[in-house]
Amino acid sequence: MRYSYATHLECSVSAQTYDIAKLHGLSAVNKPLLARYDLDALRRAVSREEIATRPADLWRWRELLPVAEPAHIVSLGEVETPLVSLSNSRRPAGFMPPLVKDEARLPTGSFKARGLCVAVSMAKAHGVRRIAIPTNGNAGAALAAYAARAGIEAYCFCPDDTPEINLGEIALQGATVWRVNGLINDCARLVEAGKRVAGTADARLDLRSPAASHRRPIHRLRADRARLRCRGRHRHALGKCRHDRRGYPRARGAG
Repeated sequence: MRYSYATHLECSVSAQTYDIAKLHGLSAVNKPLLARYDLDALRRAVSREEIATRPADLWRWRELLPVAEPAHIVSLGEVETPLVSLSNSRRPAGFMPPLVKDEARLPTGSFKARGLCVAVSMAKAHGVRRIAIPTNGNAGAALAAYAARAGIEAYCFCPDDTPEINLGEIALQGATVWRVNGLINDCARLVEAGKRVAGTADARLDLRSPAASHRRPIHRLRADRARLRCRGRHRHALGKCRHDRRGYPRARGAG
């Protein structure tokens, strides 16, 4: 029996298809790629009853995830999270109690753990050694945790207003954290530039995730001033700073 019934990747906007056996980030039109599955074959091969006997975690649904081999799974224990009824909440007469899905039970405390669990598993399958993401906090924490588990270098680019607690969580889990003087789209441009310069993989996949005291410093980068430079004449927008040997800019100070 096949471990995954994924057949290909498809652009979420243009519907262009991509080979799932090859490494991709965003599509040609810069949009997320969606995994597509042979549902008819899966329906014939696996029953609901069989799935129900498996442990209640993310990987009980392995046939509907794109990871082709169990050896490639990078897991921290992604349990299925409950819907909690707020039965004592105030609400208009006749209204049912609202339901809240308690995603705090996931390994990094947010729903981002699921997506980054799968993304890092796919990165491992493709032999990726370094991976980067633009993040406001929770996705970066999830990437840092799963990349550490997989032995993959992680780089997280965060807007300047990202809360300290999120920056600290990312750094404590071993990722290199850059606090960018800009917005999330500025962070995304830095990831794109680094992908070309440093050979990182882009973690932005949809495969349906007190700074100064940390051992790994949180670096500041002026996104409005500079140009990333590396390898001779290659130049990319955003960043006028020196690079470390892996291609990402060296810190000009922690903060």
